Amino acid sequence: MWSLPAAFPLPLLLLMLGQILPSRPQSLSTMKLRLVGPGSRPEEGRLEVLHQGQWGTVCDDDFALQEATVACRQLGFEAALTWAHSAKYGSGEGPIWLDNVHCVGTESSLDQCRSNGWGVSDCSHSEDVGVVCHPQRQRGYLSERVSNALGPQGRRLEEVRLKPILASAKRQSLVTEGAVEVKYEGHWRQVCDQGWTRNNSRVVCGMLGFPSEAPVVSHYYRKVWNSKMKDPKSRLKSLTKKNSFWIHRVNCLGTEPHMANCQVQVAPAQGKLRPACPGGMHAVVSCVAGPRFRPLKAKPGRKESWAEETRVRLRSGAQVGEGRVEVLMNRQWGTVCDHGWNLISASVVCRQLGFGSAREALFGAQLGQALGPIHLSEVHCGGYERTLSDCPSLEGSQNGCQHDNDAAVRCNIPNLGFQDQVRLAGGRSPEEGVVEVQVDVNGVQRWGAVCSDHWGLNEAMVACRQLGLGFANHAVKDTWYWQGTPGAGEVVMSGVHCSGTELALQQCQRHGPVHCSHGAGHFSAGVSCTDSAADLVLNAQLVQETAYLEDRPLSQLYCAHEENCLSQSADRMDWPYGHRRLLRFSSQIHNLGRADFRPKTGRHSWIWHQCHRHYHSIEVFTHYDLLTLNGSKVAEGHKASFCLEDTNCPKGMQRRYACANFGEQGVTVGCWDTYRHDIDCQWVDITDVGPGDYIFQVVVNPKLEVAESDFSNNVMRCRCKYDGQRVWLHDCHTGDSYRANTELSLEQERLRNNLI
Repeated sequence: MWSLPAAFPLPLLLLMLGQILPSRPQSLSTMKLRLVGPGSRPEEGRLEVLHQGQWGTVCDDDFALQEATVACRQLGFEAALTWAHSAKYGSGEGPIWLDNVHCVGTESSLDQCRSNGWGVSDCSHSEDVGVVCHPQRQRGYLSERVSNALGPQGRRLEEVRLKPILASAKRQSLVTEGAVEVKYEGHWRQVCDQGWTRNNSRVVCGMLGFPSEAPVVSHYYRKVWNSKMKDPKSRLKSLTKKNSFWIHRVNCLGTEPHMANCQVQVAPAQGKLRPACPGGMHAVVSCVAGPRFRPLKAKPGRKESWAEETRVRLRSGAQVGEGRVEVLMNRQWGTVCDHGWNLISASVVCRQLGFGSAREALFGAQLGQALGPIHLSEVHCGGYERTLSDCPSLEGSQNGCQHDNDAAVRCNIPNLGFQDQVRLAGGRSPEEGVVEVQVDVNGVQRWGAVCSDHWGLNEAMVACRQLGLGFANHAVKDTWYWQGTPGAGEVVMSGVHCSGTELALQQCQRHGPVHCSHGAGHFSAGVSCTDSAADLVLNAQLVQETAYLEDRPLSQLYCAHEENCLSQSADRMDWPYGHRRLLRFSSQIHNLGRADFRPKTGRHSWIWHQCHRHYHSIEVFTHYDLLTLNGSKVAEGHKASFCLEDTNCPKGMQRRYACANFGEQGVTVGCWDTYRHDIDCQWVDITDVGPGDYIFQVVVNPKLEVAESDFSNNVMRCRCKYDGQRVWLHDCHTGDSYRANTELSLEQERLRNNLI
């Protein structure tokens, strides 16, 4: 061991140690990684690090699997598969920021590993390291959450609530006005009103799920407060004398997603013996509920607010107030790129839609990818904008965004107490069981079962959402194998019919007096819930580009006739003489959800089709129809059943399902099933149709047999012109494409009713 003279200067010692000992790079909060390189997939490429505003590379010296694992985890992947040396993914440019990186493998980011220090390297760019990560993303990958700002549990402000004071407010199911109470170190405290501002109220309302705040009649509350302070028996009077009862001072800008982000003084400055709120009272806040949460008798707000709301929407979320962010521009819905996406911009979206502030801003297409344009990128909101379109941004195409960068959000929503009015019983896991609801029976709240008559996937979807369990996987009509709660077996709700957008089963249409054909017992309604679901969307553009007419000889249609793919008039023809006129097209059905699309039934019940030499796994997968402009059907495609498979997948993704060799059937997340225009039954038989203007319609999963996160995009329609010899399809779009266009939405409603 070596020693130093007693007079050796300490600064010089530290300088020498700095040269000898490896240093740690900067903290994670300012450090970013990316994978780049020619032809690289999202999970592989040259490893680059952002430091001092400049991207640079990492040298391959001493780099191994544990270093690659740390990098992959920091990038949001589950693990590393391998690493690549000697600039396999091309030589980078700029500085080589890190060299001789040493990780144990358990670090959460590269900044926790040892290295030579920033920019200290003896390498050239021919030694740039690459990594290959496992494509599976981490759960909760790359999101900015409010909880990240709260610090260790019990040390910062945790949550807020409003304590109603007025008798009228206490009677409301949704508390929108009252004294602010903040949970701090596990105890509820009231907030002193001295220095309280509307900005503070805005933050509180946002946390509670309300888009905005309203002025308070403070002199009335002061009168109530003073009367309590004069009462010698008032418990409130004794509590106010304790500093532990108060939050002393709050100062918010109004853009914060949580009060913990504001300047908060819990107690008076140390050494001062004066009380925390001398002469003051508790802060009172009044919030304005969004349109979806107002009582039915409440008057709607400004008309333009609804028009603005329709210009942004959330898709594929498991709960109310969450989903992929989509905006309407140039009469077309498109997504927002996650470059620059944060909680403040996400909160503008939430408030625009009538929710509170955002509790999470999600990146990396966590709530599914969309088809179509990417409208916006680098969105930078200040926090007070009324709509997302008021925020500065770039066009999505300007900086190389793909749909795996689609931004999403989870908003704060008001607590209406619906989750306490439903429960599941008897299932093998908390996500399944008999549905039991609490309803008012002759003025008494009672628990009971739901009649399974007409119980379907829409109703099950509402039940799972109300339970906070995501999407419905199955709507169960015979629950003989699930034991309900003793005393709750009687049917208390029947005739339930939901549109699918309700917040609770109690909001759905249902019978007045309960009427159930089979009574209670083994046939009560049940559900199986899941936190992720498939989402099928037809590529409308491909339908429009591939449509054409063919006069096909009957001699080539025996197999199709056997499978009911021709109109009924074909039965009366003189086979094999003559022909049928077919409107042919290709259909490409993408699974944009977060779970594979699988047939409802097991392979034991699939049907073998000798003609086509494969099993059909789903009885009705699509409807192909030609309609008049008022919605009357004039021809249909009889596409009775399908063989589901991954025809193609994105680069680097493995096909999992194939019809050949009696394989498993389904459509993998991110993949698509293509039925080409030149195969049997991929048509509408229009032999009996006269010239004219029509609507061509394709409905995917028409009977809602298989769960999806979004059924609004399952219908595709085109305008169709047929002159007797030629056909033109134009304006092909999915049913959710132009919601802001009132005329089109009325037409869609008329056609949807016709379909039902």
